[in-house]
Amino acid sequence: MTRQNTPTDLQTAFQHGEIDLQGQFMLGSNYTFLVEIRYKGQAFAGVYKPQQGTQPLWDFPAESLVGREVSAYLLSEFLGWSLVPYTILREDGPYGPGSLQHFIEYNPNQHYFNFKPEDKVRLRPVALFDHLINNADRKGSHVLFEKRTRHLYAIDHGLCFHAEDKLRTVIWDFSGQEIEKSYLNDIKRMSDALAQPSDLVTDLEPYLTPEEIAALAERGQGLLNEGCFPQPPQYRRAFPYPPL
Repeated sequence: MTRQNTPTDLQTAFQHGEIDLQGQFMLGSNYTFLVEIRYKGQAFAGVYKPQQGTQPLWDFPAESLVGREVSAYLLSEFLGWSLVPYTILREDGPYGPGSLQHFIEYNPNQHYFNFKPEDKVRLRPVALFDHLINNADRKGSHVLFEKRTRHLYAIDHGLCFHAEDKLRTVIWDFSGQEIEKSYLNDIKRMSDALAQPSDLVTDLEPYLTPEEIAALAERGQGLLNEGCFPQPPQYRRAFPYPPL
């Protein structure tokens, strides 16, 4: 599965190019690096998260977070929402296997908590996406607009796809509102694909357990049955900490 609006030369570079470390992102508990990917005279910026640099968690399988980053990209592309920057798994990273994601140029001073109303309206597919992938950590800084195109992106999806309900997000703006028909059609297509052998199942199987894929299908069916954005749960914390 390839991203339709990602240039072929960028895809080829990420899959086969030389990865050169440029620096480390210091925020967060897992090791994350800014890298340059060079291939046949071209260079692209990327974010490299090595598998061995992730901290052990009691509720997520060891060293599974980088595969969840890739899974989020694959699902976003299948849905046709193009929310997640191009992301692959590279086995030969500088520190071993890890996720490699296209770095998006954005204004780090802009985030959910200071978005304009017209920007927040654009987050409707992100709210649905987070429910589908059961995002346990959607902070306000994890949604951004590309500087040049103002395309909306969502990043940091390591804590996703758990089979148990763990959705924690700052984006509850649309709770109870009706889901647009176009989004429901996309979710229905996803549910149909997950109910049988399909390219989507084949793409996700290297990174997610059968139980996690089944739970993804159940969450999709739940949205189809309800037809509206979910409400925050009352029996547990619904927001990430810290929120930004």
